[in-house]
Amino acid sequence: MKRGNALAKPEAPGRIEAIVGPMYSGKTEELIRRVRRARIAGLEVQVFKPAIDDRYSVRQVSSHAGGRIDAILVTRAVEVLRTSAGAADVVAIDEAQFFDEAIVRVCDTLAENGVRVIVAGLDTDFRGEPFIQVAKVMAIADHVTKLDAVCEVCGAPATRSQRIINGVPARFDDPIVLVGAKESYQARCRRCHVVPGKEALSV
Repeated sequence: MKRGNALAKPEAPGRIEAIVGPMYSGKTEELIRRVRRARIAGLEVQVFKPAIDDRYSVRQVSSHAGGRIDAILVTRAVEVLRTSAGAADVVAIDEAQFFDEAIVRVCDTLAENGVRVIVAGLDTDFRGEPFIQVAKVMAIADHVTKLDAVCEVCGAPATRSQRIINGVPARFDDPIVLVGAKESYQARCRRCHVVPGKEALSV
């Protein structure tokens, strides 16, 4: 790492880069791409993932497309700050929606200390409602990349994650967090996204 003491004035300004979108939009693939480029540039990089996400690999960040990169497992957001303190030029955090809201302060603190922070996560849950912690990271980010997928129903650009339980759409009052992949989720456009039990406001 080119900086010395993490509390000293950083040599270069830090920044927060948020990569968001629905399932299957390539968020993790983009995070992996940026990490690899940073390492080619000779920067010290640390990659973190939430312990709850063990879909493809326990010790790696893995994309649906097959990309993989070694990662450090953490259960709480504050562990990212404690582990990375003064040790990295770049900190990458995948699946931000699975972390507690402290992830916002963690990203901000790292950036204030000159670290380039790359954060990937779902911007909305299966109901189409914002993940608050990801929304707050987007609000303080220096740059936001919002990706879309392909709707599995009509082929239009997809911005929603459709949860499917036993072949039917999950209801609005089902648990928000359910770790899964193709067996539980589809990418869908706004028109094809269905959430039984979600009331729309009259206009």
